[in-house]
Amino acid sequence: MASLISPSRSFPLSRKLSHLDWWMLLTAGLLMGMGLMSLYSIDHAASSDYFKKQLLRIGIGVVPFLIFWLVRPDWLRRWANVLYVVNIVLLVLVLVAGRARNEAQRWIEIGPLDFQPSELAKLLIAITVATYFARESVQGPIGLGTFVKSFLHVAIPMALIFKQPHLGSTLVIGVMWLAMALAAGVRMRYVVGAVILGIAGLTAAYFTPGVLNDYQRERVIGLFNPDPKKSGYQVERGLVAIGSGGLTGKGFLKGEQKSLRFIPEQQTDFIFTVIGEEGGLVGGLIMLTVFGAFLMRIWLIVFQGADAFDRIVAAGLLAMFAFHLTANLGMVLRLLPVVGLWLPFISFGGTAIWLCMASVGLLLNLRSRSDVAEF
Repeated sequence: MASLISPSRSFPLSRKLSHLDWWMLLTAGLLMGMGLMSLYSIDHAASSDYFKKQLLRIGIGVVPFLIFWLVRPDWLRRWANVLYVVNIVLLVLVLVAGRARNEAQRWIEIGPLDFQPSELAKLLIAITVATYFARESVQGPIGLGTFVKSFLHVAIPMALIFKQPHLGSTLVIGVMWLAMALAAGVRMRYVVGAVILGIAGLTAAYFTPGVLNDYQRERVIGLFNPDPKKSGYQVERGLVAIGSGGLTGKGFLKGEQKSLRFIPEQQTDFIFTVIGEEGGLVGGLIMLTVFGAFLMRIWLIVFQGADAFDRIVAAGLLAMFAFHLTANLGMVLRLLPVVGLWLPFISFGGTAIWLCMASVGLLLNLRSRSDVAEF
């Protein structure tokens, strides 16, 4: 086992430490700190214990962080087929024996913890698709046939996740696949064609009876014709909270919409409303600035990674974080339908924070193999 997680001779532990991307680590830590502050504020008003639970989960998350920071990337490539099978097995297992909640079956209970295989699937997809593209790129430019085969690679996990149903995570994996294809050198016209087919498929799914659940349709309708008393209530109250924050916010622990518990599930998908109400426009811009710095560090790996595998994995994880950020803020600000995607590092949730920490560990691992410019 030691040979699997010990750094290779070319990249010893001392190099990992000397090439540690402190900017990435710092920005990820700051975002987790913002999340903990928001959860503490919610607990202060609701007498809940989200802060303590999330702190415990972050402590547990140190384990996957260290594993993916120390694991040898060549081992991940060697065992990519096994990781793919594990991914499929877990996604099938959640459909067979998972726990249902709010019209969705997405969770596997492990003692007192809930585990979502659809979140782990994002990281595993980044590794397995990158392995495939990196292997095929050795033989020359990526052609249409290879691009289609890569879609078949992601189509099975996407279908299983859609079945749960979890449209948001299905879309995340689709966006990750397209980003990795671009990083692998797939021609732009193929990617654009895939996007057009994807939009057509979503449109057909919306108008085909039985494909989407009623609540999913209501969320799309609510974007254009919101009903404040039904599906649009959560978004409307969230906008009130953000708007009341003004320029500088009402101050830490002083959010009124939060204190009155007007926003359902505020600790998860709508946690930005806490930042917007108590931190105002300034607080929101600070959060976006930190996110921007974090994403920039991944962007540099995409362009300056040690090899094709590193660059493609980084592209997939960059797409994952960026899409989660965009979709979450978009639905909170009523610019996009509510699709149930958490805000990276900030939203309450065990598997979500473990995915974020494992992804950071892997990115730091890849960073140590390249000489990324500092700033």
